Amino acid sequence: MSKKTPQTRAVTMQDVARHAGVSRTAVSLVLNDRFDVTLASDTRERVMSSATELGYRPNAGARALAQQRSDWYGLVTEIVTAPFAVDVIKGAQDRAMTDDKYLLIASTESDPAAETTAIERLLEQRVEGLIYAATWHRGVSVPDIASEVPTVLVNCFDRDGRFPSVVPDERAGGYRATARLLRAGHRRIGFINLDPGIPAAIGRRQGYLAALADAGIPADEQWQVTGHATADSGFAAAEVLLDLADPPSAIFCANDRMAMGAYDAIKERGLRIPDDIAVIGFDNQELIAGYLRPALTTVALPFEQMGARGVDILAAITAGEPTVTKRVTVDCPLLERSSV
Repeated sequence: MSKKTPQTRAVTMQDVARHAGVSRTAVSLVLNDRFDVTLASDTRERVMSSATELGYRPNAGARALAQQRSDWYGLVTEIVTAPFAVDVIKGAQDRAMTDDKYLLIASTESDPAAETTAIERLLEQRVEGLIYAATWHRGVSVPDIASEVPTVLVNCFDRDGRFPSVVPDERAGGYRATARLLRAGHRRIGFINLDPGIPAAIGRRQGYLAALADAGIPADEQWQVTGHATADSGFAAAEVLLDLADPPSAIFCANDRMAMGAYDAIKERGLRIPDDIAVIGFDNQELIAGYLRPALTTVALPFEQMGARGVDILAAITAGEPTVTKRVTVDCPLLERSSV
């Protein structure tokens, strides 16, 4: 029988004290960065040297319990493997690390019971605050337990108005896409929108209409059709626009999936993009926008920036700074490719 190797015992403060020839209290003061108590510099040096030599690691759980803070933020999201969720996590983590903070991440799979459990587990780890992130922009109901610590919503907003939120500026994005087509000389601009009622559909249409109004172009209802966020619905909606007696010379699609469908409808008519008709999308789903031919000019959702801004607000709240704005919008940039 093979001999079982015993697990290495964790190095304790008492071990460091014995090695450095000082009291355990002195070790605690040094390793917890307590400078309000006077200690000789050589004592501090001996403690730090001994801790390094022995491989001492602080007990984060015990320290968090003692200090009632952990240097951790919790991030709760529906699906951590979604491409956009990864960008939110990156933005939040990069910003948190500038303040020596880190993220504990919990996936809830859109299950309300799992949300409450995830938040409870994060609170048990003494997180200093929570980021609650959604994979698509909408109003949400956040579990009451989130009120126990500062909480900021990202890519969603609290229906009850309890928590500050960071959301994309949908209207500005819709305006920017339409203005780009206007600058290219188009005056007949079709719009394939998302299902009505959701914030993205409302804001992107408002931007589209505002850009036309600023250019002195009447908004023609027949140039505005509704899709359902899929490539198939984009194809069908583009067919409706192309069948008009006076079809548009450009189409603004409220997401990249519908733009992909519009590409197929346009090409089936023997038309060329962008020579015969221009197309702009929204979202910047890179596996679509970057690989369509020609590559799709689109408006990007600023997930990474929203994650970072959420941590900015969370850091301010945990530092005791007042927050005036309940809902912060982040700009949606235009990414030029080859479809206009």
